[in-house]
Amino acid sequence: MKIRNKLSVLIAGIIAVTFAFTFLVQQYAFSIYDRQLYDKSSQVLNLSSAAIETKLARIEQMSYDVIADIQLQSQLLAIKNTESEYDLHIMRQRVIDRLLTYAGSEPSIYSIQLFDSRGAEHGAGNVARVEPAKIERIQRTTREAEGDMRWFFPDATDPALVSAREIRSFSDTNFDLEFLGTLLIRVNIGKIAQQFSASEGDLILFAGEEIIYPREPLFSPREALGSIRSSKGYFTRKLADHTYFISYSRSAGTGWTYLNITPFNQIFERVIFIKELVVIVFVAIFALMIPLGIRFSRSLTRPIDNLIARMKLAEKGNFAEAHLPSADDSPMSMDEMGLLHRTFRLMVERINTLITENYAHRLLIKETEFKALQAQINPHFLYNTLESINWIAKVNKQAQISSMVESLAFLLRNSISMKEEILTLGEELEGVESYVTIQRFRFDDRLIFELNVPEDLLGQRLPKLTLQPLLENAIHYALEPAIGQSRIVVRAEPADDELLVFVEDDGPGMPADTLERLRSGELRPRGKGIGLLNIDKRIKLAFGDRYGLRIESEPGRGTRVIVALPREKEE
Repeated sequence: MKIRNKLSVLIAGIIAVTFAFTFLVQQYAFSIYDRQLYDKSSQVLNLSSAAIETKLARIEQMSYDVIADIQLQSQLLAIKNTESEYDLHIMRQRVIDRLLTYAGSEPSIYSIQLFDSRGAEHGAGNVARVEPAKIERIQRTTREAEGDMRWFFPDATDPALVSAREIRSFSDTNFDLEFLGTLLIRVNIGKIAQQFSASEGDLILFAGEEIIYPREPLFSPREALGSIRSSKGYFTRKLADHTYFISYSRSAGTGWTYLNITPFNQIFERVIFIKELVVIVFVAIFALMIPLGIRFSRSLTRPIDNLIARMKLAEKGNFAEAHLPSADDSPMSMDEMGLLHRTFRLMVERINTLITENYAHRLLIKETEFKALQAQINPHFLYNTLESINWIAKVNKQAQISSMVESLAFLLRNSISMKEEILTLGEELEGVESYVTIQRFRFDDRLIFELNVPEDLLGQRLPKLTLQPLLENAIHYALEPAIGQSRIVVRAEPADDELLVFVEDDGPGMPADTLERLRSGELRPRGKGIGLLNIDKRIKLAFGDRYGLRIESEPGRGTRVIVALPREKEE
């Protein structure tokens, strides 16, 4: 049987058995789970939150009734306008009496406190001192609310939930909305929550990350917010080795979030039993399948490991051993893996034969191409040098010709000799200096040449006549068109695993489009000169494609040609 069929039969059998059992068990378990979950959490939390919301809405209506009370409006207006201390005392007492009628009508209210326009406090019920900073914050917030009610949550100084409104004057004849004071209704939120929450669960009420009730819940709102995804839902949380089922509901009116926390085991005992049963059965099934799976996997991985070992030999270039069978190789079955082994061996054997046959041919072609490219240089340089000697002989008629001839002889010997195609940087620079000597006689003090190559780099190798054509191009394109002096620099420096040799000039430079055409080979050298691509190709033939010439130029800022060579270690 093929491997594909073996895998298909085995996987199909495992999936069929596990899926059938899992489906039946989970359907039963989840039906119980969902029924108890929604019955308990929805009834408890929805009823509790709805009752609390109704209670808070009544308190909100009471706050509106207080600020709209005609008698209270007139008394507060009188307090604002009177200057008599006696009248102030009488009016303030009447305000307290009026507040008492409202405070006694609702048992869940701690107190009703009113701060008039003069800053005096009037209270009815279980009055508590409010911190000045909190009063200031309440007055600022209610002033910005423009008559709407605002809730202020319990804190360390006051356990009450505070409902606050700003009081402004209004009547049928006067609607100027003068500021008369600030109303505070302190609500016993704990009493309301205990009155309407379920007996078997705990209720947590918060807005955003601020706790409303209780002051020290089982977990903080920040921890709960990470599990809340919608307006209604549920999640589980483990606290102090106990698991709790938590249902939540977000009020559409206030935006507050209600959490009902119930111990998980109280409502999910049967669900827990079913889950444990599922786990036990699955463990038993997998314990039975593990030995079969191991045996099956070994039958697949053994030939794969053998093939990987052969591929590593081929990766290292050892094709001769990669296609030979080892002593411990067992006969391969002719399934997909056996065919893959056979095909790989034939492929490696063929590659090894091709490499052996073509290696000598590639060396011969490379050497021939190298010498052919190098031979293009000699006529060009000889022509330019003889022209310079002829020019000096006709113009100066002096003994300087002797020095030029000596330099020319040295250069001709180096260029005509084909014994060494690769020279050291020091030997190449000797030819460069001889060439500069000749050009100095031609251009006199117009040529400023600088050579800056560290001695420890003189032993680095490069193809013959690499730098001299670059120097010739610099003189031709930078010095010859110039009227005054021109500076040409040859320097070298190491960079990581490369040696960079720079030939720089301060000539007119090249536009960006010309530079791009030169790099791509579209721009050919004028006359019979040697193209930069010629030098670049010789370097690549000698050392590889990652090395060669790099050209940088900007109009008016000169040209820099960088020769990238492999960096040779001292050993």
